[in-house]
Amino acid sequence: MKKIITTTNAPAPIGPYSQAVQAGNFLFVSGQVAINPENGELNISNIEEETHQVMRNLKAVLLEAGLTFDNVVKSTIFLSDMGTFAQVNEIYGQYFTADFPARETVQVSVLPKNVNVEISVIAIVK
Repeated sequence: MKKIITTTNAPAPIGPYSQAVQAGNFLFVSGQVAINPENGELNISNIEEETHQVMRNLKAVLLEAGLTFDNVVKSTIFLSDMGTFAQVNEIYGQYFTADFPARETVQVSVLPKNVNVEISVIAIVK
């Protein structure tokens, strides 16, 4: 059985997918990009602020499901330029306190809306 998680505090999907799906004890959060949910505009002034916006969007979806970043067990980071890895990694790390999730980071040729970073997570529902 699956439960769809939706919040207005994160950007609405830009395609035929859900913000998140809970299946059993797992929450699968779709990749988030730096769309500001308040105005629908991209927040890509610099890679640091873009990453913060992505993480705020992820946080909003997690909170809607009653979870936090402490529940995240796996994440995937997609970058348009691996040269931004250090900046993205630094910002990403600020949202976790300990027991970091498993993760991979990959460079891709292009991301939706030509953003520079997209992150998805899988969380455990305790």
